[in-house]
Amino acid sequence: MLMREVNHRVKNQYAVILSMVRETNKRTDNPVEFEAQVRERIMALSRSHDLLVSADWKGANLRDLIEEQIKPFPRGDLISMSGPGLILSPNAVQYLGMAFHELCTNSAKYGVLAGHAGSLQVTWDVQMEGDQPLFTLAWLENDGPTVKAIGKAGFGSVVLKRVAPQGLRGVGELHYDNGEILWQLSAPAALVKAGPYREGAI
Repeated sequence: MLMREVNHRVKNQYAVILSMVRETNKRTDNPVEFEAQVRERIMALSRSHDLLVSADWKGANLRDLIEEQIKPFPRGDLISMSGPGLILSPNAVQYLGMAFHELCTNSAKYGVLAGHAGSLQVTWDVQMEGDQPLFTLAWLENDGPTVKAIGKAGFGSVVLKRVAPQGLRGVGELHYDNGEILWQLSAPAALVKAGPYREGAI
């Protein structure tokens, strides 16, 4: 049973990596750029994986995931986080880890993390919608430069609008204009959290 579980997890990782390689290949112009972007994205997956391994693959704290993904980038201390303690499911750790990496990469090149003035906030919550709890998250950069980097055909846009939201059976929206970047995600809390949601849980 243990080997079947390990096999299942490894196959999931392979599927994510193959999809990432395929989509990156479509959007890069030369082998050097392709290699650099694939390497960075695999390292981002590795950081998420390390969090899961340290917790026996039971999940990871959302704050820890954000902090881990922002570590390689400059000015990461600027980020502010607000939300209840939430342990993510392994699946959510992988998909949200990818999303945070793409947001950090873009910000480090063109936004607040690149040294421009402004603020970076990540907020999240879990609230009842009807008879089911709904997880919501917002990544907001304010008062930064005018953003042009997250184009319609960019891999980051694909991750934020399609890959991560669909992986959690949710909806993702990306807006950027006049010095603001806003990514909003909503998804069933049952597919995001590792266990029963309790307000104030760590």
